Order: sequence, then structure tokens, then C-alpha cells
Amino acid sequence: MKNLKMSIAVMLLLAVSVANAQEKHKMDHSKMNMGTMNMDKMKDVKAEAILTSYSILKDGLVADDSKKTAQAALKLEASIKTFDKSKYTKEQQKELADIFDDATEQVQHIAKSPIDHQREHFKTLSQDITDMVAITGTKSTLYEQFCPMYDGGSTWLSTNKEVSNPYYGSKMLKCGKVQREIK
Repeated sequence: MKNLKMSIAVMLLLAVSVANAQEKHKMDHSKMNMGTMNMDKMKDVKAEAILTSYSILKDGLVADDSKKTAQAALKLEASIKTFDKSKYTKEQQKELADIFDDATEQVQHIAKSPIDHQREHFKTLSQDITDMVAITGTKSTLYEQFCPMYDGGSTWLSTNKEVSNPYYGSKMLKCGKVQREIK
């Protein structure tokens, strides 16, 4: 009887130990999955800063405000310069370098030009930023919008689904449509 009680006690302790080990393993595994999920959801902070500066620049064009647009272009240039490409593959680093070289040239023109010329350079800049997002991703939902009237058709990115046209500003504020959603 004494041996039976001892065996039951040992088995109970063993069962409790195994259960605790399994629970700890589950918790560790769920933490690991949570970490992976958070990493997936966290996008490149420097890319988000570029998108924010781009959005402010776009809003300056929407508002027909050449000065605000020029200031935003300088901030965008600074954001581009601080971008860390080392997190990306060699091929992506090369693509990002090309994108940022071109984007820098566009924002330098935007920073010192009248509004009509700013809008011309914004078209190429918008394509550069769209190309960047294709590589870096984004934590925000973006809307690629399209104006069929400007320069044979032109796109831009917006955080708002509602169209506010940066190519024509107040002249044709609602000209355009959402072409696609980027998540």
C-alpha cells in the first residue's frame, strides 16, 4: 500500500511537471509568434517618415501652396538621406539607391521651383515613392490615385480614399479616381 501511494505521488508530480513544461513551451512559442507578428506588422520607420514628408508635399500642391510644397520637399530630402538600406537584400539596396537618387533630384527641383514646375517633378517623385513602397511596404493603407487629365495621365499616393488632386489643386480638386489600394 505504501509503495502504491508512493507510485501515485511520483506519477502525479511527473504529470504536473510535464504539464508545466508543456505550458511553458506553449507560452515561449506564442511569444515567438507574437514577436514575428509584430515584426511583420512593423514596417521600416524611415520609409514611413519618407511617406509622411511626401504626403505633406502632396498636400501643399493640393492647396496650391508653393512655399509649403518647397518646405516639404526639403524635409523629404532629409528623410531620404537618413534612410538605412542595410536591412534589405543587395538587389533591393541597389533598387532603393536608384529610386532615392531620382527622388532626391525631383525634390531638389520642387524645393526651388514655381508651382507648375513643382507639379511636373511631383509626377516622377510619385512613381519613385510608389516604387519604394513596393520594396519597403507600409504600415498605412495607401490609395494610388489617378488623374487622366494631367500630362497624359498621372498617379500619386494618398492616405485618404477621397481624391484631392495635387496636379490641378483648386482648379480641378476632385479630378481623378482611386486606381488601387496598397496595404
